[in-house]
Amino acid sequence: METGAITQYVDVAQIVLYLFWAFFAGLVYYLLRENHREGYPMDSGRENGPKIEGWPPVPEPKVYKMADGREMLSPDLRREDADFSAQPTHRWNGAPLEPVGNPLLAGVGPGAWSRRADEPDMLHHGGVKIVPLRVTPEHGVHMKDIDPRGLPVHGADGELAGTVVDLWVDQAEMLFRYIEVALPNGKAVLLPFNFAYVSKSAVRVKAVLASQFVQVPPLRHPEQVTLLEEEKIMAYYGAGMLYATPGRQEPML
Repeated sequence: METGAITQYVDVAQIVLYLFWAFFAGLVYYLLRENHREGYPMDSGRENGPKIEGWPPVPEPKVYKMADGREMLSPDLRREDADFSAQPTHRWNGAPLEPVGNPLLAGVGPGAWSRRADEPDMLHHGGVKIVPLRVTPEHGVHMKDIDPRGLPVHGADGELAGTVVDLWVDQAEMLFRYIEVALPNGKAVLLPFNFAYVSKSAVRVKAVLASQFVQVPPLRHPEQVTLLEEEKIMAYYGAGMLYATPGRQEPML
């Protein structure tokens, strides 16, 4: 027999090849299983509907210890699904959902949101990550950029929605995340910079009408925004891109 042969038909190279195949199959199974830690089991969106786990099944929860001492489970089967108000457009499975009630708050389509932690995002060395400029004097607007504080905010209809009173900065990424808008009724709401068009004369928003600013999800703390609140705020303006006016839901042609 040749060098490395164990029998007349089996040698070391063949055994190594079989072991590699077994290892690779196990690796694929492991990665597919770990991929089911987020988003599974899938909810059909219907009352008493099926819970879809896929293959392989959802793994056992794993405990992750956070830097601040908290422990998180993944998957967290205790976490409730986000609230939404919608009904299927047809009776067959897989039919799209249409909003019921105020479409900007229905929690479906472009306005869908996830039930994230109701706590603010934190810096690695401690402290709240996203704060208004009024509480962090070491940050400010560059002298060559437009400072929108004091400018009027106009909705998609061109009407006055409010006035910019402050900017919220991400201290880790060193960029502005939100514009704080004071409404005529005295309420202050956040406007994500992604949805704002800033000029020297005004801030314009195409996502929602001026009258719809009053229903932007509020903050629990006037100088902090939680991860859950960020989800709801972004979802509100996202929903406005489709549901702010009836005409936006119609075909373009």
